Amino acid sequence: MRLRSDIFVSAMTRRLFARGDFAAVERKGEEQAGAIFIRQRFRDGLETLYGPAPQSFFDGEGDEGRLFEIRSDRKEPAEIREVLDRELKFDPDLWIIELETDDAAEIVPLAGSRANPLD
Repeated sequence: MRLRSDIFVSAMTRRLFARGDFAAVERKGEEQAGAIFIRQRFRDGLETLYGPAPQSFFDGEGDEGRLFEIRSDRKEPAEIREVLDRELKFDPDLWIIELETDDAAEIVPLAGSRANPLD
């Protein structure tokens, strides 16, 4: 069974705090299975947006973890906000998590590149 969204978000934020970085829940979504979007803020003011990976990245053989893909890389916050506003119109049950870290590689499991560190 797939890890609930609220538990996944809680684990992610705790891991960031443990590393000395910052995380915040900008918007709470559906607790059981809400889609999770992650805004990574950089010191230069730009942001990267991660969204759920398409279903085609899962092999279907017990792979029930969460994987993400980069939706927008190092863009202005207004551009990221526009993308999130469009997503919210489509899916009002989604989560938005903000990370302030220079390296999200150990926290955000990207599709096709590494295993989920929260599994």
